[in-house]
Amino acid sequence: MVINGKTKLIGVLGDPIEHSFSPFMHNTVYEKLGLNYAYLPLKVEKEQLGQAIEGLRALGFIGVNVTIPHKENIMQYLKEVSKEAELMGAVNTIVLTKGGYIGENTDGKGFLKSLKEEGFDPKNKKVIVLGAGGAARAVAVSLALEGVDQVCIINRTREKGEKIAQIITEKIGVNCTVHNYDDKLDNIFKQANLIVNTTSLGMHPDVDKMPPLNPTLFSSNHLVVDLIYNPEETKLLKLAKQQNAKTLNGLGMLIYQGEYAFKMWIPEEEVDFKKILDI
Repeated sequence: MVINGKTKLIGVLGDPIEHSFSPFMHNTVYEKLGLNYAYLPLKVEKEQLGQAIEGLRALGFIGVNVTIPHKENIMQYLKEVSKEAELMGAVNTIVLTKGGYIGENTDGKGFLKSLKEEGFDPKNKKVIVLGAGGAARAVAVSLALEGVDQVCIINRTREKGEKIAQIITEKIGVNCTVHNYDDKLDNIFKQANLIVNTTSLGMHPDVDKMPPLNPTLFSSNHLVVDLIYNPEETKLLKLAKQQNAKTLNGLGMLIYQGEYAFKMWIPEEEVDFKKILDI
């Protein structure tokens, strides 16, 4: 890749940022498609976020991805936020317009596309979401907007889960219940079609960890998704597979959310988007 005076700049804001796979993924696509763009990892501390947004605009960045710990705080610095991002309470992609940056959350869209590529249609299904952080909210909101029948959030503590449940129930109109891991979960799992781990338990290097569930709760009726993609197969997915459940990791979500961001930043006339997934 050759950077010159005509190179258009994109990046990812976060802290830490060294682990991010996004610069490699995006720059590989730009190079293969012959696009004069560069995607940069940008380490920004919490206290510097407002200054960073001003700096990005001054430097002509056409957009950036946003990762931990900025997905929520960045919303106050944006001109506009999409309905989905507002419901999710987080932005992971911003794009520059004449009036300033507008924010979107492509995580939910990427997650839904990864499900459909697996042959799973969430409409009218019953869903269990493990965890109650930002990723859980994005997944739960996207599934509710897609028309699932019911969402159940299971978390160590109820308070954060109840905040998400209130949004799902009151603003989207989908029934959402909250439990912790000590509750009796047998019937909930028997009725569920989809189980999604949104926690970091099992992520490299702590590969021996998983949410505190009895593996016998899983069955062949389940698609079990772990948003973690490193390792490729977490302990949770291994144990679910042993119970004949279908399994899926988070790599597809990562790729597809990146694809949606790509389309926000780069005009259609510059690239044949059908070529992206062939790379």
